[in-house]
Amino acid sequence: MDATAKLAFASTLALALTVHAAPINSTAQAIENRADTADVAPGAEGARVIRAQILLDRARFSPGQIDGRYGGDLSVAVKGYEEAHHLVADGVIGAQMWRELNADRRPLLTTYTITAADVKGPFAPLPEDVHEQAQLKWMGYASAQEALGEKFHASPQLLAQLNPGKDLTQAGQTIVVPSVVRGVARRASRVVVSAGRRTVTAFDAANHILGQYPATMGGEHDPLPLGSWTITSVQRDPWFYWDPTHFWNADPTEAKEKLPPGPRNPAGVVWMGLSKPHYGIHGTPDPGRIRHGESYGCIRLTNWDASDLARMVVRGIPAVLEE
Repeated sequence: MDATAKLAFASTLALALTVHAAPINSTAQAIENRADTADVAPGAEGARVIRAQILLDRARFSPGQIDGRYGGDLSVAVKGYEEAHHLVADGVIGAQMWRELNADRRPLLTTYTITAADVKGPFAPLPEDVHEQAQLKWMGYASAQEALGEKFHASPQLLAQLNPGKDLTQAGQTIVVPSVVRGVARRASRVVVSAGRRTVTAFDAANHILGQYPATMGGEHDPLPLGSWTITSVQRDPWFYWDPTHFWNADPTEAKEKLPPGPRNPAGVVWMGLSKPHYGIHGTPDPGRIRHGESYGCIRLTNWDASDLARMVVRGIPAVLEE
């Protein structure tokens, strides 16, 4: 190779390394620092929490929205993981759990180039009035940041923290995001909804956990319909039939409405119907509030967790709703 060719090769290599290099901001470096295995307990915040959330998400012990805070969703994920791996289920990520999690050696963060489709929109807040919602063609995101957050299972605030000075609404911008690609979904033999834990868990035929997801479910006004039911349908991008008779705080004289599909539809991006009429497991328009409120009797997951579960279930498999 002559001098000119060597120079050209070196320039090309330098460009490739620049484009694909690991993120260098301090937050990203701290997240990727797997040597930092200090305990993580409820109430913690920061890089170790983000690292744990990403690793648990990929292991299908979903922490809900990745936000760098150790709250209730992460606590449920940690305890579920500890029980499944025969560790002390104390909710603290200690040395042994870090060893288990760190068996997944893939980078925790990756780069993503924002596409024209990501920022195309239209983006607008949903109207509060259900009759105005029914006039929409699509119940979409309020912003490009919200859409990107859902794509990478993260809060828009965390994406901004990982990308200081970057415009998350600009196509062509390369940003740092959580690497949350999960393995191939396996077929579930049953689904268990726990009111006490506020989780939905998929099991295989050998009773191994395939996925555990935090959930919002019925409360005082619309308690979870305990019992043994079955999955009767899996419908993606569902329309939502709003009927005031099924909402304890709605005016019974209000007209019924048919709400269009979209990620901010009340059922999110997928509906898994149950043999109990009017009940199902589905996505949500508000991923940041999973487990922090009550539903109207149904079981809500983040859209990404609902999509993941939908790949595991088929019509006819048992769905057990228990205390």
